[in-house]
Amino acid sequence: MARVGFIGVGNMGSLMARNLIKAGHHLKVYDLSEDAVNFVVQSGAKRAASVKDAVADVEFVVTMLPVGENVRAVFLEDGVLAAADRNALLIDSSTIDVETAHAVHMAAAAAGFGMLDAPVSGGVVGAEAATLTFMCGGDKATFLKARPLLEAMGKNIVHCGGPGYGQVTKICNNMVAGITALALSEAFVMGEKLGVERQTLYDVLSTSTAGSVILTRMCPMPGAVAAAASSHGFKPGFAAKLMLKDLRLSQAAAQMAGTATPLGAAATAAYAMHISNGHGDLDMSSIVKLINPEI
Repeated sequence: MARVGFIGVGNMGSLMARNLIKAGHHLKVYDLSEDAVNFVVQSGAKRAASVKDAVADVEFVVTMLPVGENVRAVFLEDGVLAAADRNALLIDSSTIDVETAHAVHMAAAAAGFGMLDAPVSGGVVGAEAATLTFMCGGDKATFLKARPLLEAMGKNIVHCGGPGYGQVTKICNNMVAGITALALSEAFVMGEKLGVERQTLYDVLSTSTAGSVILTRMCPMPGAVAAAASSHGFKPGFAAKLMLKDLRLSQAAAQMAGTATPLGAAATAAYAMHISNGHGDLDMSSIVKLINPEI
């Protein structure tokens, strides 16, 4: 079993780390939150005193951090590239901007490391059940070396191409998810106001051309899907403020690509307004409250 340094054990990272422990890997973990570290230590991980301590004498380094600025700091300033063994494989599972992913890849390569950007999809449910999708960017040999470790945390492990391509793929995925949640919210509110029952709308949309994973797992209308966050007071699986972060990443990527994303732009504006209304900590499906505040 592998020795792993895991940096960033928040809502997602802690569950991913615990699955690595369940699979028999030996973990050292570091996070600025003492409570987050304690949660994983109780499952068998060792506590690291610093970033440098977390990456010393390990075969893999996994990072799960909030934003690109954190990733740059941890890799370039706080010690990952300075302190890790040159044979260690670096895996960044944060969802960040493409420019930062490229910059960190280049710095890692210059220092002699193999690296993947490997953001995930599946939320806390997928993280807990080890059914995440990993979207991996990097060379194929590095991907093949990392795959057995990733399989302890996810079900779908996809090589998307070269450095940064994992982030590009993740940003595209979440832009579609945000647009879809907004579109479903508009449709449900309109349908109900015109007299069609909520369950009828769900039954038809979910088995017709409007069907999607967002609808069947994360339906924005309370009561339509028992397990959905909307049916539990919009307790977040994936918070609206995180969706806004990813939608803003999509708009930065669109600028980089020189391509138009009118629906992505509309969804970004809608989520920004929703969060300014005080709903950032609710699940992303709570965007329906922007269409009908009474829900």
